[in-house]
Amino acid sequence: MKRFVFATNNAHKLEEIRRILGDKIEILSLSDIGCHSDIPETADTLEGNALIKARFVDSHYHVPCFADDTGLEVEALGGLPGVHTARYAYPDRHDPEANTAKLLNALKEKDNRRARFRTVIALIDNGEEHLFEGVVNGLIAPEKRGTQGFGYDPVFIPEGFDKTFAELGEDIKNTVSHRARASEALALYLASIGEA
Repeated sequence: MKRFVFATNNAHKLEEIRRILGDKIEILSLSDIGCHSDIPETADTLEGNALIKARFVDSHYHVPCFADDTGLEVEALGGLPGVHTARYAYPDRHDPEANTAKLLNALKEKDNRRARFRTVIALIDNGEEHLFEGVVNGLIAPEKRGTQGFGYDPVFIPEGFDKTFAELGEDIKNTVSHRARASEALALYLASIGEA
């Protein structure tokens, strides 16, 4: 079975992508290869940030790898928080509770609650770079609902459902989410070249 490093130390993301890809490939984390660097995400696009992380692992560890970046793009906020999704409330740290509170506050007076989650996965294998995208459209709930998932899951209602990701639970989320769709595109590509 082919091994790939997923350039993250986020336990939630790692578990989610391992669940989505199942036993098609073996997925290692950054800590599994002894990488404890905080790789800076300085690009102004999701594609750019995913490539920065994948290129860092490729150039320092010389292993097949992929990295992702995800953005929540809210229509009434001109696409914000977008590339700043993880650090929306504080530019120097991740604070999911503060991020969600800031988002709900920004939308308090807005009627348009349309939003989309977008994930971009950058794969580097044998020196070749590939990008895969997954998008899920939906709405931002007026208040937090549900206890499962992480990040903005308690306020994001995916299209076709009346519950938030946090209410739907991991099993349903992992079939319809942005990360699931990007991961499926990655898995299809790996299968097409005989690596999954």
